[in-house]
Amino acid sequence: QVQLVESGGGLVQAGGSLRLSCAASGSGISINAVVWYRQAPGKQRELVAGSTSGGSTNYADSVKGRFTISRDNAKDTVYLQMNSLKPEDTAVYYCNAGVTVFSPFGQKTYAYWGQGTQVTVSS
Repeated sequence: QVQLVESGGGLVQAGGSLRLSCAASGSGISINAVVWYRQAPGKQRELVAGSTSGGSTNYADSVKGRFTISRDNAKDTVYLQMNSLKPEDTAVYYCNAGVTVFSPFGQKTYAYWGQGTQVTVSS
């Protein structure tokens, strides 16, 4: 069974840094495109950053120059390095990934969501 497991959230002061991880667990899998989203209380979920399996990236304007998405395909893990954090970055962060599952019968790609990790930035 495939799961996306997020980690790395926490409480940090403004100007600080955190690194979030999104790891796909399971056998015979490969993580493909991954998108990080966040949702603050009372607000809609918004895209933060994305990465294709080939390593192309894109970022929301609000995080450009501060956040970096990277990946370790050998570990089926994608990271979100967040620097110069601001109170407005406070939210629950979710990863959404396409994961290819390989079997003796072929392969199929499914979309999975992580459970979310809380990031709180104090002023």
